[in-house]
Amino acid sequence: MLCNVTRLLGASKCNSDWDRSPWGDIPSELIQEYMGTKPDHFPKAEVKIAYDDIAVYVMFRVGDRYVRAVAVEHQDSVCTDSCVEFFFTPDSDVSKGYFNLEMNCGGTMLFHFQRAPGNGRIKIPKNECNKIKCVHSLPRIVEPEIEAPVTWTVEYCIPIALLKRYCQVITPAPHTVWRANFYKCVDDTSHPHWLTWSPVNSSKPNFHLPQFFGILKFE
Repeated sequence: MLCNVTRLLGASKCNSDWDRSPWGDIPSELIQEYMGTKPDHFPKAEVKIAYDDIAVYVMFRVGDRYVRAVAVEHQDSVCTDSCVEFFFTPDSDVSKGYFNLEMNCGGTMLFHFQRAPGNGRIKIPKNECNKIKCVHSLPRIVEPEIEAPVTWTVEYCIPIALLKRYCQVITPAPHTVWRANFYKCVDDTSHPHWLTWSPVNSSKPNFHLPQFFGILKFE
């Protein structure tokens, strides 16, 4: 899978509006592959990504049902909630490790760097997580789950300087390549599912397989 990453010009601000500038002119990628058995509830999950000289910007939109969020602290296990995830190697070589940034629909995140799956994991301190500015359309806590159809968004910007504290980073610029995957998941609701952007060949749901990361090509 290939995603072209749009370069932003001028000041960029998080606004959580899928159709508003600058997001309105950026094409989206569908997160429509799945792991495990095909889920009964298959949300429509999309992602847009952009960058400038100081940050990478990511926005997800999910047409969903059975939505729940109970994690309250950064670094809680947000994957059990209605969650979107960005796993990425800031390089073209996945053997150099990867970040996993997981965020529930209420804006609570888990953010780690891993030298390899299950090895050399670094939990990003909470004060560093707070440097990732985020906006989200749903309340921080969603409980009980929302069974009716609902569309929700989360948007965040990741400072490139923050990434450089934990690994070698190829700074985004025209023709730069990173490796990445985007996910939509939920473990603990009435309708669990595990969706991916770049297909993952695994008999069981497992997002920590960087060999299946797709390509981010910066424009």
